[in-house]
Amino acid sequence: MARGNRQDNGTRKPDMPKAKLTKENLKEALLIFSYLKPYRWSFITGLLFIALSSGTTMAFPYFLKKLIDSAHSLSQGQHAIAPGTIALWMLGILTLQMIFSFFRVYLFSYVGEHALADMRKNVFQKMIMMPMNFFAQRRVGELSSRISADLSQIQEAVTGMLAELLRGILTLIIGMILIFVLSKSLATLMLSVVPVIVVMGVIFGKRIRKLSRNTQDQLADSNTIVQETLQGISNVKSFTNEWYEIGRYTRSLQQAVKLAVNNGRFRGLFVSFILLSIFGTIILVVWYGTTLVQAGTLSFGGLTAFVVYTAFVGGSMAGFADLFSQFQKTLGATQRVREILRDPIEPVTDTDEPVLEKNKLQGAVTFEHVAFSYPSRKELHILKDVTITAAPGEQIAIVGPSGAGKSTIAALLLRFYHPDEGKLLFDGRPADAIPLTQLRKQMALVPQDVILFGGTIRENIAYGKPGATQTEIEEAALKAHAHDFIMSFPEGYDTVVGERGIKLSGGQRQRIAIARAILKDPVILVLDEATSSLDSASESVVQEALENLMKNRTSFVIAHRLSTIRNADKIIVLDKGHVVECGTHQQLLALEDGLYKSLNKLQLEWKSEEL
Repeated sequence: MARGNRQDNGTRKPDMPKAKLTKENLKEALLIFSYLKPYRWSFITGLLFIALSSGTTMAFPYFLKKLIDSAHSLSQGQHAIAPGTIALWMLGILTLQMIFSFFRVYLFSYVGEHALADMRKNVFQKMIMMPMNFFAQRRVGELSSRISADLSQIQEAVTGMLAELLRGILTLIIGMILIFVLSKSLATLMLSVVPVIVVMGVIFGKRIRKLSRNTQDQLADSNTIVQETLQGISNVKSFTNEWYEIGRYTRSLQQAVKLAVNNGRFRGLFVSFILLSIFGTIILVVWYGTTLVQAGTLSFGGLTAFVVYTAFVGGSMAGFADLFSQFQKTLGATQRVREILRDPIEPVTDTDEPVLEKNKLQGAVTFEHVAFSYPSRKELHILKDVTITAAPGEQIAIVGPSGAGKSTIAALLLRFYHPDEGKLLFDGRPADAIPLTQLRKQMALVPQDVILFGGTIRENIAYGKPGATQTEIEEAALKAHAHDFIMSFPEGYDTVVGERGIKLSGGQRQRIAIARAILKDPVILVLDEATSSLDSASESVVQEALENLMKNRTSFVIAHRLSTIRNADKIIVLDKGHVVECGTHQQLLALEDGLYKSLNKLQLEWKSEEL
């Protein structure tokens, strides 16, 4: 099994990398503010409350100075404002600070949650409108991470980091001004220590970031193992590899723990150094400040206020290291989200829009000298000069060995991909002349591996026609031979099918998929080996349901079991991307040394051996 998020070249793509602080990356970060625009007044009000909150916080040490100096003056018999009055002022400032802080947190949470909900909706909308090639080159875990981990990182930035960053900057600026006002000599002494702290912070910071990145990568490995194991749980159990997977996850987790503990060691050293620097500076400032108090150039209250302001300034500077790290993560997350938002999407329109008269299909389909290679494997030619014609209502069967290009025909029909050469025509019109949504609304796919959504049977059938009535749903289920087994469940059509339809058998899932297709009432039907994974009993029931589905519809049946397509109007035999034979069942059997005849003979031999 593959490990972690990998790009096409096989190299690891870290789960939550940090981006460098560059001009281009900062421009990318402006994406966040475009989503804040609808809530700009709440955001601006939040900024105002940040300023007010910082102002009241920085006013507190000033009044503390007044309180101490007032008490000292009164003890010396000098006239001064009563300490009780100053204490009441301080209580009033504290009350204001509580109010300002509440509105600061509330407004930023309000703006952040709403803006990020808009962004999540936009990213999801953009993601599901991507062409199939986009999904072919990316893993589901990587894409879900974009909506979960990356957008959560951006959300944290808007709701918390941005407010703390602005608050820290204001605290730093106001604090620096006030300590110089109180004592220039003390401020100069304190700031002389700053370069040492900054240099050590950079050295420690680089090492910590590297270890954090390695830890995140290893943890991504562990999470990928969990995801892959759960997705392939039937394989794990069938091969009795539970303990193998437990061991694999344990080893990956232990490595992540080892890296995290090593990272914690360095972070501990860094925090210890910061604390030593801050408190060492405070001791130095207090020692020098006492000499100024003795000399009469600074009051005791002024020294106290200076120490408190120094703690505020030091705390703000220490907090910037973590905020900068969070900011880098946010830039990285923004970059990856922007990648999705920048990529071209399919021209999908509102599905509620009815099919226009000019776009209604009769069902004629033509592959005209079509050649195709998948974008990720351009050197491998899947189809080569393929020509197929289907009249309205005809049943076209496509057979051939594995890898011949059968499923690629289905992908091109549904316009998941576009031919590299040649033309795909519907009713004589080029495929790209018909709006994509209008075209797909008139087509239906019944795949080999039916994926049901985790809701009820009713919801899964109605997926073919959202808003269908219960009567329409039941009629479709009857035609698909699904109504009886559905009603055998205690909850009937309200039965929850479980994730990916795991609570239903293969034959039951197929019949629900057929009911879904019947409800859609398509002009063109694509059956991609719809019965190949079923047992004989299920196949006969499903085949009968398929016959009901194919009536009066142009049908392309990609078949593995040749017994299911004997009555097809035309059988196309593919081999290595070429159409090598074409005709009815009887016509193809009459060909000496024909591929279809050979395949049919092999299947008859296998069937006789099974009997």
